[in-house]
Amino acid sequence: MRIQNNPLQSLEKLDISRPTLRQGQGDDFAKQLMDVLKEVNGAQQNSAEMQTKLQTGQPVEYHDVMIAKEKAGLAINLTMAVRNKMLESYQEIMRTQV
Repeated sequence: MRIQNNPLQSLEKLDISRPTLRQGQGDDFAKQLMDVLKEVNGAQQNSAEMQTKLQTGQPVEYHDVMIAKEKAGLAINLTMAVRNKMLESYQEIMRTQV
């Protein structure tokens, strides 16, 4: 293992002239955000559907219902955490003096 003498040498090789969200994709941020929100919504709908099946006596495994419920809960919690961070970032930018 070789130790670098100057840690900034590796940073000099980075091309930061054109930032992109994902390499090779032309999707904009809003479309990616909507796709993620649709996935979160799908997880919630799946959880609600499985809970309804369990309550009406349809054949469904109890552990599958609990797993779907936890997945939906985690997805919502993560979405809210990202939302809060984005809001904090926006507020910090707005407080910045020019």
